[in-house]
Amino acid sequence: MSHPDQTPMGIQEEGVATKDSTDTPKMFRVLMHNDHYTTMDFVVDVLMGVFHKKEPEANQIMLAIHTKGVGVCGVYTFDIARTKIAEVHRRAGEKGYPLRCSYEEA
Repeated sequence: MSHPDQTPMGIQEEGVATKDSTDTPKMFRVLMHNDHYTTMDFVVDVLMGVFHKKEPEANQIMLAIHTKGVGVCGVYTFDIARTKIAEVHRRAGEKGYPLRCSYEEA
């Protein structure tokens, strides 16, 4: 039996599984929700500024939000998704808009 410190990653020894460092992280969809106060122009600006969308794509997402009640802004790791949501909420708050985002596992 080898010494536990010499066990290759991903191999189970003595009932303890180790995590392979190349595991793909969980991904999360950031969703933007429609409201009746936030302007379409502000939504497009946020999609371009926070999510780095080009104007045509930002307009498409904005229209999906407007017509379907929700639109997907992008898919990110958990920390990045939470950071982007916080930035949207900060920008919306500065302008007095109730714009909200959420996330769900992709």
